[in-house]
Amino acid sequence: MSTSGTETGSANTAGKKTDEPLFAERLSVPWWGWPLPLAAAVILAAEIHMGNPGIRSWLPYLVTVPLVVWVLFWLGRVRVQVRDGELWVGDAHLPLEFVGEVTTLTAAEKRPALGRDLDPAAFVVHRGWIGPVVLMELTDENDPTPYWLFSVRDAERLAAVLREHGGRRTG
Repeated sequence: MSTSGTETGSANTAGKKTDEPLFAERLSVPWWGWPLPLAAAVILAAEIHMGNPGIRSWLPYLVTVPLVVWVLFWLGRVRVQVRDGELWVGDAHLPLEFVGEVTTLTAAEKRPALGRDLDPAAFVVHRGWIGPVVLMELTDENDPTPYWLFSVRDAERLAAVLREHGGRRTG
C-alpha cells in the first residue's frame, strides 16, 4: 500500500474472479486529523484527573484516549474498491454493467453537489477530509437511486477504471 492510501491491482484477462482489485482505496483519516482529537481526549482526562485522587486519577486516560483512537479508526474504515466486476463503496456494491456516466468533482465543485443540487435519493458517502468526489450515474432502471456520490482521493484514476470496465463505454 502506498502512502496515499491507494492500492493497485491488475485486470484478470481470463474473466475469472480474482482477489486482486482493479482499484482499492481506504478513506482513512490523515495524520493531520489525529492531533486535535487526541489532545482534546488528554485535556478532558486531565480535567477529571485533577478532581479525583487515587485509582480514579489515571482511569480517565485509560478510557478517553483509546476511545478517541477507536473513533478515528472507525471513521476511516470505508473502502472504495473495484473488484470481481463490481464497485464497492463501504458495504454497498454495484455491478459494473450498471455504471453510467462518471464525473469527478474537485473540492470546490463538490459543495453545490452535496448541497442544493443533491438528489435526496442519491447514494452518498462523504468524508470531509478528502477533497475530490466521484459522481457516477446508474443505468439500472429498477434502481430508484439516480447516482452515487462518494469521496475518493484518486478520483481521476477511479473514473478511468469505471469508464474502461463499466457498462456504458464513452470515448
